[in-house]
Amino acid sequence: MAPSKSALGSDVAALLHDLLGIMKVAVISGGDWSQFQKQLLANLPDDERLKDLFLLPTCGTQFYEYVGHWNKVYSEDLSADERARIIKALGDAFEQSGIKVEKTWGQVIEDRGSQITLSALGQEAPLVEKETWDPDFAKRTKVRAILEPLLPGFAIHMGGTTSIDITKPGIDKAYGIHKLRDQLGIEISEMLFAGDAIFPGGNDYPAETAGVDSILVRDPFETARVIQAVLACFNDGSVQIVSPGKP
Repeated sequence: MAPSKSALGSDVAALLHDLLGIMKVAVISGGDWSQFQKQLLANLPDDERLKDLFLLPTCGTQFYEYVGHWNKVYSEDLSADERARIIKALGDAFEQSGIKVEKTWGQVIEDRGSQITLSALGQEAPLVEKETWDPDFAKRTKVRAILEPLLPGFAIHMGGTTSIDITKPGIDKAYGIHKLRDQLGIEISEMLFAGDAIFPGGNDYPAETAGVDSILVRDPFETARVIQAVLACFNDGSVQIVSPGKP
């Protein structure tokens, strides 16, 4: 919906607000709650449509609903021992991979409570650096292969531009999809999912394996096109479809 660590664009925000006028919407991301607040919520109107927006940070390991304020429904937190073990394994695996990083910006391994995230260039790396570091996921695939025997049973997925996300066994975006079904009473067959990492090892892939009809998107522009298409299917003349700002 937005470039890595960047705010939601005004055009996509307008489309998302229109979408909330006709259906329930959930956003599942590897980012933590603070990122949702800064990137997403700060750029949406604070109105009654928020009651149909459901937020699942850290790959669905947390769930928030709006009841006049944002209420945390659950958080599948890792134990202190699990977090320490994962952090050590990430450091060891990256070193064993032989992958060299010339410069980092900010924290490389972040403890998000319910998820540990490796951002190879650091949390504050410039977008242009992140986009060119591992565009084909080859570097992270190598690190993930080393990690798997070090962390048997944990969910290890690649997401974003430089990240590897690790959560409790079975707690991933498929888990989030099932929680949405249970919380909202919406069958999985009635859901539609869009993501940019729908491939084995990607952090969007568990959502597809959960049985949701899925659409692979490359960037926020393609996500905007998906939203436009959904709006067009329901548009009765009362919803104005705006351009996502790109031909």
